[in-house]
Amino acid sequence: MLFLSDNAASVHPAVFDAMRAADEPDSPYDGDRYSQTLDDKFAQVFGKECAVLWVATGTAANCLALATLVQPHGAVVCHKEAHIEMDEGGAPGFFLHGAKLLLADGAGAKLTPDTIRAVIDPIRDDVHQVQPQAISITQASEYGRSYRPEEVAAIVTLARQRGLGAHMDGARFANAVAYLGCSPAQAAGEVDALSFGFIKNGGLGAEAIVFFDPALADVARYRRKRAGHLQSKGRFVAAQLGAMLDGAVWLANARHANAAAQEIAGACDGRLMHPVEANELFVRCTVTEREALRAKGFQFYDWGSDAARFVTAWNTRDDHASALAKAIAGL
Repeated sequence: MLFLSDNAASVHPAVFDAMRAADEPDSPYDGDRYSQTLDDKFAQVFGKECAVLWVATGTAANCLALATLVQPHGAVVCHKEAHIEMDEGGAPGFFLHGAKLLLADGAGAKLTPDTIRAVIDPIRDDVHQVQPQAISITQASEYGRSYRPEEVAAIVTLARQRGLGAHMDGARFANAVAYLGCSPAQAAGEVDALSFGFIKNGGLGAEAIVFFDPALADVARYRRKRAGHLQSKGRFVAAQLGAMLDGAVWLANARHANAAAQEIAGACDGRLMHPVEANELFVRCTVTEREALRAKGFQFYDWGSDAARFVTAWNTRDDHASALAKAIAGL
């Protein structure tokens, strides 16, 4: 019974069906009919003009998006637990040609205007110090917390006041939208660029960089090619995204994952380290308790010395979620 990561989940059948349908001659790179429809498909999701680039990984999506907003001599403000800081192997420094990450604090791995100001206000406006040029937030955060629309708005307002770009790492954006019960546009706010995650939510190897300023996409296309992410048979990547958007499969998948997480959360009885606002649970349990859960067939990651992380997915079986809930309640 697998609760290691939503990256370990299977691929949604609609994705394979779409890729098979795309297996016929078409224009190479992003000139195919699947790639050419993405701007319109995402515009329907967000209710406003979008320019969309596909890439193969979330790391590439984050870094290529940020590279359009930040110069090599600049910096990105992010949470100290952000994926771009903790889990991308230095890729931001590589893609951004040395630009720095400025680390801020915040409960639940969420930034606030105050924690951002605490980092940027002491920076002198001179050539001897790296200047912030963008803010990056994660929706939902690394601890499974969802930014409310008003929280996103407050951060974007600060970014505009300070002349900074605004980026959203949306690896679990679908789960945040499902939890918040708001529109995708409300969950994204007025950010300049969104890394819209699909792989964790049933995709195979496709992520989207959504630019709400088409001029930024014009720059990013060159960066994508230079970085080796312009696949020659891009129709197979674009087809995955289209399949997940058609019929709102992406949102149905996220709702299922979230529901499984909520069932498990209901059995944790004071063990939760963070509120469950997406599809991740951080649960206090001893080494002995974790061994007992693994002995029952549950797979998950340890989280430090006294906790575990459980992640549900679009295909988490109802009986597996119920079994884990019962097992945790019985510890």
